[in-house]
Amino acid sequence: MRITRITDLDTDELADYSRLTDVVLRRKSEPEGGLYIAESSKVITRALAAGHVPRSVLLTEKWLADIEPLVAEYDGDIFVGEADLLEQLTGYHLHRGALASMHRPELPSVAGVLRDARRVVVLEDIVDHTNVGAIFRAVAGLGADAVLVTPRSADPLYRRSVRVSMGTVLQVPWTRLPDWPAGAVILREAGFEIAALALSDDAVDLGEYAAAAPSRVALLLGTEGDGLSHSALDAADTVVTIPMLHGVDSLNVAAAAAVALWALRVPPRAEPAPLDGAGA
Repeated sequence: MRITRITDLDTDELADYSRLTDVVLRRKSEPEGGLYIAESSKVITRALAAGHVPRSVLLTEKWLADIEPLVAEYDGDIFVGEADLLEQLTGYHLHRGALASMHRPELPSVAGVLRDARRVVVLEDIVDHTNVGAIFRAVAGLGADAVLVTPRSADPLYRRSVRVSMGTVLQVPWTRLPDWPAGAVILREAGFEIAALALSDDAVDLGEYAAAAPSRVALLLGTEGDGLSHSALDAADTVVTIPMLHGVDSLNVAAAAAVALWALRVPPRAEPAPLDGAGA
C-alpha cells in the first residue's frame, strides 16, 4: 500500500471515511459487494486474518508502524494525518487510531454455515447494532458455531456492531436467511431443533432444557422490544425461558443470549489422535 500524507480533505479518495454512511458503503456498487469500515488495529487485524481485503486505511502517524506491515501486500492507500484533521473528516475522534475501508466478502450459503455446526443463533429482526455486536461476542466467547440473521435484522458489519463485538463478527461464520420464518425449514432439514428464547406459559426452564438438549440446537432470539414474533414462536420446536428473580421477567437480548449459550455449551471437538510415530 502507498503511504499518502494528507494535509487537506478535498479529495474523493477520502469519501469512504466522510461522505458515505454505513448504508451507502454497503450498497456501493464499485467494488462489487460494497464496503464496511473496520475500526482499531485489533479489528483490522482480525479482518485481514479472515481474508478480507482492504481498499484503504486512515490513521494517525502514531499507528503507522503497527498497521503498515499488516497491509503492505495489498493495493491501495494508507492515508496518514493529524488527529484533529481526521476528526474533522470523520466527525469523531479516532481514539483507536486507525480505520480501514474493507471490501465486503461474499456471504456463505446457509447450508455451508450449518454444515458442521452444533449450536447456532438465529437473530429475528434485531435492529440495535450494539446488541448485534454483543451477541456475536457471546457466540465467539462461549463456543457457538454460527449466526443466522433474518432479512430485517441489522447489518453485523455496521461499524458499531463490529466495534462492540471486538471484531468477532469477522471470525464467527454468519449469513442471512433468504426468508423468515419460512427459513426455519432449512434448519430442520439440517437436523436442528429450534429453541425459542421467550416468555410463555408452556416454556421449559433453560436448565432443564440444557440438561437434555439435542446435539444440534438453533437458539432463536427476538427483537429488543416485542420479542419474537408469533410466527417465529409457531415455527419453534420448543420455547425456553431463563428463570428470573425479584420480579424481573427478562434480560437484555444480548445478556440473555450469553446466559443461554453458556447453558447450552458443548465440549470442544476433540483433536484427532496422532498416527503412530507422528511428531517423533
